[in-house]
Amino acid sequence: MSNVFAAVLAGGMGTRMGNPDKPKQFWDLAGKPVIVHTVEKFCLVSDFAKVIVPVPETWVNQTRDVMARYLPAFTGKIDVIAGGEDRNGSIMNAIAHIEQLGALDDDTLIVTHDAVRPFVSYRIIKENIEAARSTGACDTVIPATDTIVHSVDGQVIASIPPRAEHYQGQTPQSFNALMLRELFEALPEGERAVLTDACGICVKAGRPVALVTGDVANMKLTYTADMRIARAMMEDGEADA
Repeated sequence: MSNVFAAVLAGGMGTRMGNPDKPKQFWDLAGKPVIVHTVEKFCLVSDFAKVIVPVPETWVNQTRDVMARYLPAFTGKIDVIAGGEDRNGSIMNAIAHIEQLGALDDDTLIVTHDAVRPFVSYRIIKENIEAARSTGACDTVIPATDTIVHSVDGQVIASIPPRAEHYQGQTPQSFNALMLRELFEALPEGERAVLTDACGICVKAGRPVALVTGDVANMKLTYTADMRIARAMMEDGEADA
C-alpha cells in the first residue's frame, strides 16, 4: 500500500450557507454534490492509497451512499469515516484510520483538503505531496491582493503589515502524519482549541512549513454567492483545471 493518503475534510455543517439541515458539501453543483467533485479530484491521483472522507457522524451512511452512486469506480479507494469535533479532530481521526489500516509509519503523508474547494488542480495536489515529502509540512497559498489591516481590539488599526510578505491560505495542507499527530498531542488542551489550523501547530513548534503556490480558482464555497460563482466556473470548464 502507498504511504500517501488524502483526507477530504467534510465535517462542517455549513450554516453560513443558510441551510443548517444540509451541509454545504452536499449542495448540488452541476448535477453532483460538491463533495463528489472534490473527492473525485483526489481519486484520480494515483499516489493516494486511500481518500479518507471525515463527515459529521450522522452523515456517514448517507455519504457512503453518495460516493457509491456517483463514484462507483472508486469505492475501494474511498473510506468515509466519522469526523471529529473540529478540523484538527477530523484530521486526527483520519490519521487513526490510517493506523487501523496498518499503513502508518515514519514516511506516511497525509494531504488534507476542504471538501468545499472542488476546483483544486492536479498540479497543486502533486506539489503538495512533493513538498510534504521533502519538508514535512506545507501549506497552499496565494499572494495577498488586498492590504492586510491588523487590529487587536477590532475597533482601531494596530498596524498595516507589508502586503508583499503576506499570503492567503488555501488547502491542501499536507504533512508527515506521525509528526503532525505528535505535535498535536503535545499541545495543552487550551491551545488545541485555539490552533484550529494544522499548519499553525507546526509553526508554533518551530517546524518549517513550505509554501505551495495555489490558484485563485481554488476557491472555498462558504456563502450562497460562492455557489453562483462555482456554477459559472463549471459552465466555463474551469473545474478541470
